[in-house]
Amino acid sequence: MAHPPPPPRTALADGFLHALTAGFEPARDRAKAAAMSAYMRDQFKFFGIQKPDRERITRAAAAGFDDPTQTDLAAVALGAWARDEREYQYAAVWYLRRNIDGCGPGFLDIVRRLIINRSWWDTVDDLAANVVGPLVSAHPDLRATLDRWVDGDDLWLARTAILHQLKYGDETDPEVLFDYCLRRAGDPDFFARKAIGWALRQYARTDPDAVAAFVADHDPALSPLSKREALKHLGGWTA
Repeated sequence: MAHPPPPPRTALADGFLHALTAGFEPARDRAKAAAMSAYMRDQFKFFGIQKPDRERITRAAAAGFDDPTQTDLAAVALGAWARDEREYQYAAVWYLRRNIDGCGPGFLDIVRRLIINRSWWDTVDDLAANVVGPLVSAHPDLRATLDRWVDGDDLWLARTAILHQLKYGDETDPEVLFDYCLRRAGDPDFFARKAIGWALRQYARTDPDAVAAFVADHDPALSPLSKREALKHLGGWTA
């Protein structure tokens, strides 16, 4: 069985990850860690550090370094993904969110590796809206890659494609949004159906009439979950 290549290393990434460990280890809470792991269906280990303390530790770890290069960001992200505790992955996503504007289109390949490994909604959704979304906005040619993701066999890549415009607001491309929703409308998986409803509900904040019309026009194709979520704040939904 082939093993994945080791993550790249840079001085910044090594230092940042070391600083995270120095902050996370003393804050370990085994009781909270067990509860957090149970909430995530025991898929991941945790230090047991709640979000405010985790982000305080992460900010302090990042403060001692210059602005990262794209290579640094790849090394931080892949290095964090190679570690057991989930807080490392949360910290890496936090770091990517704050530095993604400096990345070129090729960085999407790194993000894909994050999405398809240690996959669950907690990291995937954050990456979709706050890392993939800005990358595609800055590099529109990446849309072709998301076209492949939404049609592919990997649920989490498809969910990312559906959700990547969550923060776009007035800049949302409704044709892309509605097309992606229709492409996965028949998917039986809860996470696909939920993503469709969430993406539509978010766009309804910008154009409620368009979302209501889309749901009405495609009522037979959309699942009850997708429709309920899409129309949650518009009224008119009946089970």
